[in-house]
Amino acid sequence: MAKPLKTALIYDFDGTLARGNMQEVTFIPSVGMDIGDFWGAADTLTREADGDNILMYMQLMLQRARENEQPITRKLLAEHGEDVKLFDGLRSDLTGKGWFDRINAIGAKYGLEIEHYIISAGLEEMIDGCPIRPEFRHVFASKFVYDDNGVAIWPAVGVNYTTKTQYLFRINKGVLNHWEHEKINRFMADDDRPVPFERMIFLGDGDTDVPTMKMMHTKGGFSIAVYDPRNSDRDQQKIYGLISEDRVNFVAAADYREGSALDLIVKGLIGRIAINAGTLAAV
Repeated sequence: MAKPLKTALIYDFDGTLARGNMQEVTFIPSVGMDIGDFWGAADTLTREADGDNILMYMQLMLQRARENEQPITRKLLAEHGEDVKLFDGLRSDLTGKGWFDRINAIGAKYGLEIEHYIISAGLEEMIDGCPIRPEFRHVFASKFVYDDNGVAIWPAVGVNYTTKTQYLFRINKGVLNHWEHEKINRFMADDDRPVPFERMIFLGDGDTDVPTMKMMHTKGGFSIAVYDPRNSDRDQQKIYGLISEDRVNFVAAADYREGSALDLIVKGLIGRIAINAGTLAAV
């Protein structure tokens, strides 16, 4: 029996798997700031420093935590991550099957080994505390560096809208870390790459995902723009505009329940990948 072919489903986190930004649920209130005030202050710091907005919001987190005598630790961030508001269908339902079980089963049926990844500007430490973290092969996200006492002292990694694209190549070549640059830049024949772009599906929601979506689209993979169905018509129309601009293949509400439009699209794409890879005969 042929070995199943690795196929990657790659997700943004905030706005794609969970509603809103992960820092907004419990962390920002815990340091005594209004959500709007926090992001406004982060934007001001970014402009004044002519800096990267991801690194500057992380620096603001450190600053506010120190001022409130609540040093940031991995454990603290993981606890904040437990409270993120996941979209419907991701976790197991009364039948015992959630999104990941169902998608993995479809992949296996079609001769594909589904691997799930996250590429996010959010915090790896918060994602580590999220209930669905065990479903992912690897998480590429922003994170802090810690001192000998386990206290965060500086941003170690900031994942922004353009750096997100490099992680597609890391998945493509099987380089599952942030630091190994020699291997990622070394020539590797397409047949030797663990996950070809043609067997990748990317799901994202916002402006920070557009370069990744476009790159996935042009490399022969598939991209899906998702939106929170509770958002305004204006927000949804902005997402639909990505199709007319030829940046994504599909648009769907971030509803991961069985039978939803997103569920049907992803299952259909897995079938197409299997047909193209020769593991499933066309009907």
